[in-house]
Amino acid sequence: MAAPLRTSDAAIREMVVARRAWIEKHQTRFEAREKPTTLAYVSGETHFYQGRGYALHVLPTTGRPRVELQEAEQSLTLWVREGSTTEQRAKVLNAWYRERLKEQLSTMVAYWEPIVGVTVLAWSTKQMKTRWGTCNIRAQRIWLNLELIKHPTHCLQYVVVHEMVHLHERYHNARFWGLMDRFLPGWQLARQQLNQVSLGAAAGPDAC
Repeated sequence: MAAPLRTSDAAIREMVVARRAWIEKHQTRFEAREKPTTLAYVSGETHFYQGRGYALHVLPTTGRPRVELQEAEQSLTLWVREGSTTEQRAKVLNAWYRERLKEQLSTMVAYWEPIVGVTVLAWSTKQMKTRWGTCNIRAQRIWLNLELIKHPTHCLQYVVVHEMVHLHERYHNARFWGLMDRFLPGWQLARQQLNQVSLGAAAGPDAC
């Protein structure tokens, strides 16, 4: 807790006591966030796609590295070259994630444009450490975090609509949230789910 240098110890204690409920609430919230897991991209790990966990099976191939999804068996097969590194295996899986996300975004953005009443001139995906999405209002462009493909579709939908609404309103003010309520009732559930994920040390509660 920050306090002016000349503040007495007694005054600081009073300030801490007064804000104890706030401190405890936010400390508990921080500790409850999902901790990031270090992955080695080896058989037996669980990797997520659209909110479901899939068992990873890593198999050797002399052909082109690829990923196969078996939804019925709830498994992901990662075909890579013998002796591949963790980074190489991660690159193959992330490329597959990116293609799946682009497929969904192509349909989702087109669906929401007339509803929100905006035209997205360009959209893209990228890995971000502190945001689920961001936008350039002047260029009418939005970017979505690649990690969204690992979460339920309604979470991706929330961030897409969130960024589109920013093309109407730059700030997170009453007008912005009023537009969110109009276009996507119940958006709070997806926001709450994403807030439970430890995306990065500086990650805020909002998508943009």
